[in-house]
Amino acid sequence: MRTHSQAVVIGGGLVGCSILYHLTKLGWTDVVLLERSELTSGSTWHAAANIHGLHDSTNISRMQHYTMQLYKALEQETGQSCGIFQPGSLYLAQTVEREHQLRLQAAKARRYGMNFHEINRDEAERLHPLVDFDGIRCIMFEPDGGNVDPSGVTHAYAAGARQNGAEIHRFTPVTATEAQPDGSWIVRTPNGDIHTQWVINAAGLWAREVAAMAGIELPLMPTEHQYFVTETIPAVAGLGRRLPSVADRDGEYYLRQEGHGLLVGAYERDMKFWAEQGTPPDFGHELFADDLERIEPNMMRAIDRVPAVGEAGIKRVINGPMIWSPDSSALFGPVPELRNYFCCNGIIPGFSQSGGLGRLAAEWMVEGEPSLDMFGWDLARFGAWAGRDFTRARVQDQYSHRFKIHFPNEERAAGRPARTRPAYEMQAGMGAIFGLAAGWEHPLWFSAPGEPREETAGFTRQNWWDPVGREARMLRDCAGIVDISTYARYEVTGPGAADWLDAVFANRIPAKVGRSCLTPLIGKRGGVAGDFTVTRLAEEEFLVIGSGMAERYHQRFFAQVPLPAGTTFRSVSDTTCGFAVAGPRSRELLAGLTEADLSTAAFPFFRSARITVAGVPVVALRVSYTGDLGWELHCAAADQAALYQALTTAATAIGAGPVGSRAVGSLRLEKGYGRWGGEYSPEYWPQECGLEGLVKTDKGEFLNRDAYLEIADKPARSRLVMLRIEVGDADATGGEPIFLADGTPAGHVSSGGYGYGVGASLAMGYITEGLAGPGDMVDVAILGQPHRAEILARPPFDPEGARLRA
Repeated sequence: MRTHSQAVVIGGGLVGCSILYHLTKLGWTDVVLLERSELTSGSTWHAAANIHGLHDSTNISRMQHYTMQLYKALEQETGQSCGIFQPGSLYLAQTVEREHQLRLQAAKARRYGMNFHEINRDEAERLHPLVDFDGIRCIMFEPDGGNVDPSGVTHAYAAGARQNGAEIHRFTPVTATEAQPDGSWIVRTPNGDIHTQWVINAAGLWAREVAAMAGIELPLMPTEHQYFVTETIPAVAGLGRRLPSVADRDGEYYLRQEGHGLLVGAYERDMKFWAEQGTPPDFGHELFADDLERIEPNMMRAIDRVPAVGEAGIKRVINGPMIWSPDSSALFGPVPELRNYFCCNGIIPGFSQSGGLGRLAAEWMVEGEPSLDMFGWDLARFGAWAGRDFTRARVQDQYSHRFKIHFPNEERAAGRPARTRPAYEMQAGMGAIFGLAAGWEHPLWFSAPGEPREETAGFTRQNWWDPVGREARMLRDCAGIVDISTYARYEVTGPGAADWLDAVFANRIPAKVGRSCLTPLIGKRGGVAGDFTVTRLAEEEFLVIGSGMAERYHQRFFAQVPLPAGTTFRSVSDTTCGFAVAGPRSRELLAGLTEADLSTAAFPFFRSARITVAGVPVVALRVSYTGDLGWELHCAAADQAALYQALTTAATAIGAGPVGSRAVGSLRLEKGYGRWGGEYSPEYWPQECGLEGLVKTDKGEFLNRDAYLEIADKPARSRLVMLRIEVGDADATGGEPIFLADGTPAGHVSSGGYGYGVGASLAMGYITEGLAGPGDMVDVAILGQPHRAEILARPPFDPEGARLRA
């Protein structure tokens, strides 16, 4: 066994072997995989191993598409059979909402050149004569869908890795992982120790235990999961070909051919946890006792749809463990608090995702950043607030509603509240309907008397559409108070503070006290890894404000630039809060609460000052994400409730009031303001999203400056645009494909909604450079159907910025 390596992968299941293989494909051949037992032990060996390409997330669809195309190439490369069966998959919609979902996925497939399309009932019955299609509104067919052999795929990855120089050691449990001062690790085993640059936790069911060796806790929880295989069914045996699998998500089961019978699996409502306190170290290829009564309701729905299931005997039952994250997506990426420690855990449809996850993991370690924006799966999306109780509640909800549609803007209640601010009870008393952001409860909108107190979810406009419109118009006409406590806030102090910030961010840091700047954070490939506001509060003191949900993600970037002597950088997100006071009468609202001069001459746009509002010390910034006149007020968390009481009381006196984040989302769209995770992403270059003017290459070195210089003079691949869309009762929300009138794929929506202040359905999105420009008409596939849209030359609200600077 090697004593030194570039990387050590812990875990010889499907994903661990894929990561090992892909590391070697990118040139890292001095790599080792350690497996405590046999390859495929844990969850891999007993998986149903279905494969499918489409997902609600575009990047996950692209990752899954890559995986499905990889298996045949892997067989040819290694000579190891992957047991590939691709008779196709049928996707059934029993409800109008499921139809919307499938049609949207079909539109995305056209956009990205994937094979997923609608077929009629006659064709579906020809493909699968055992299915009763009564009551089905829509049928989609994915020709490449099917299943693979769990053991075959895993061993194919392993064989490919070995061919490229990797070592694999079975029956070699890891007993310790010890961080070294230079960022490397010592991995200890009974068979010897390995000094490695990277540790990769791909330990599956044992991910929690392996993580604990490094001093970290992962939000994961195992459950039982069952499927059964029928005895031979004559109609299947006599068909002479393989039947397509059936994805009847509304029926809450999955079904495919296995041998000459059928395999049926279910995610039941009466779910069952397993090994909550820790996975037994000696568990391996065991299964649990059959418990088919738990999935009987799902079985009956499968029998209703495919009567042959009910006429056949049961040949065997598989009841084995799976391990879940709180949102059922992988925990993926380097641990921000550690150096060179990578996780890839909690993967549910592993055989659809193993190749993509392996490739992106290898890119991240070898090249410094994945080629796709994976923030939705980045483990940094969860913090310490995602503890055991939260994880357990969310996993229960995710498992028991595995096939429930995740609607745009939907907020699920399980495990909440995780953490609240001091003004939470006051806001609840005002009718606040809350959402979850970085673990915090925050107001989405406020229910007035006679309005709904719980929100509905769906693809079309929901019951919150009118209340949100009321709030948006109130702010545009008068003023509104917005809780912005979910923002990430950092303090940088000391003699080297300005130099450090200049070395991190792409824009010039303000030279004068009381000045602010907007600045991008540049990623490893030259894209936009973040957008921040930096304010100089004193000669050696700065306030930095960024995305709250990305705070842990951005920690990785900040750690790459050493702090000068005597300089400190710390997050104050948990100990501070904030409010935005915005609208044409916001100055009037604040004037009665402070002695500070808020006139334009004394307090112009993008300036800041320490002032007192209603007796509360605040840092006031003359900025506004609504695009209107306004200020941000940042205060100590202990003062939040008192400040909110004073602000809302003063607001009531002039006909203003509290405003939730849904209305702010509408208002910023009207102004054409982008947001991180939507318009801004490492996948997009500054010149593509309009931020190139904030990148100052002449100021000297800054983080990833060389990467930006490599792409700075390249033409934009696509361009961020604004769209006004002709709609019915549904607006774009993000991810919808954009086509030219002749059907040519042109781009995609990055975010969308209704602009209540301008009376139009709006979206921001990326159009392939040269295909269309301002004034041109395109089609946006809202609910999968084409909707005419005009590309706007300027934002529809206050394009000159007169209101903002009033």
